[in-house]
Amino acid sequence: GELHVEICLKDLREEFAQCDFTVSDPVVSYRETVTQQSSQTCLAKSANKLNRLYFTAEPLQEELAQALEDGTLGPKVDPKVGAKILSEKFGWDKQQAQSKIWCYGPEGDGPNMVVDCTVAAQYLHDIRDSVTSAFQWTTKEGVLCEENLRSVRFNLTEVMLHPEKVHRGAGQISPALRRCCFASELTAKPTLQEPVFLVEISCPKDALSGVYSCLNLRRGCVFEENQREGTPMVQVKAHLPVAESFGFVASLRQATSGQAFPQCVFDHWESLPGNCLEKGSKMEELV
Repeated sequence: GELHVEICLKDLREEFAQCDFTVSDPVVSYRETVTQQSSQTCLAKSANKLNRLYFTAEPLQEELAQALEDGTLGPKVDPKVGAKILSEKFGWDKQQAQSKIWCYGPEGDGPNMVVDCTVAAQYLHDIRDSVTSAFQWTTKEGVLCEENLRSVRFNLTEVMLHPEKVHRGAGQISPALRRCCFASELTAKPTLQEPVFLVEISCPKDALSGVYSCLNLRRGCVFEENQREGTPMVQVKAHLPVAESFGFVASLRQATSGQAFPQCVFDHWESLPGNCLEKGSKMEELV
């Protein structure tokens, strides 16, 4: 939390750097995602106009994205085990789950993937490395605000490749694939996801009103309240957006006369309401 950061900065200023420095406001990293399947198939041509790629984007189920993040699924899991989980638990086609997932990203094991949905396409194996490297770049810096992508599945629906290998190298395929993925994301109603803290607050029962008012001012949402047996203390659990958590500890202590003790830990990602492509909207200002 903030107290930990303050102690680290004090040590850095007085013991290690032994000089004064300015500290900027904390930065919150968001994630880009999509909320529906692409409204159309997107086409990108290579610079030499001899190759064509067709892509669509769609969201992954939240459970599947979390399984990819915590390592239950992904490139490090046995392919047969992973294919079985995808087909039985998430309703994927068996052939797609077994051999059609080309790569995960970003960093090779993130919660995004490219799935080969082509039928009888030629020279596909020659462009796979180019597709993988361009996909890592795409998922690292999304189209909305250059943040990481999360929970997006890109489907390669069709390709038209030049028969001569020299005309379909990485220099031709990679930029085209990146543009095509960006177009697919924009046609699938893109949005941003913000990180959310799980906050555990211990306080006496008569200080609860201060806790609730402080959380309500910061878009917090209380979902559990437990009385500790034999004590006047109450434990409150709430979700609080990370963007609203700066200065939370100080304002909570002020609202409860120092009787509440909060503890924050990252819990999940939550999609923001609104349309980021709508002119003048709150989401557009954020982007």
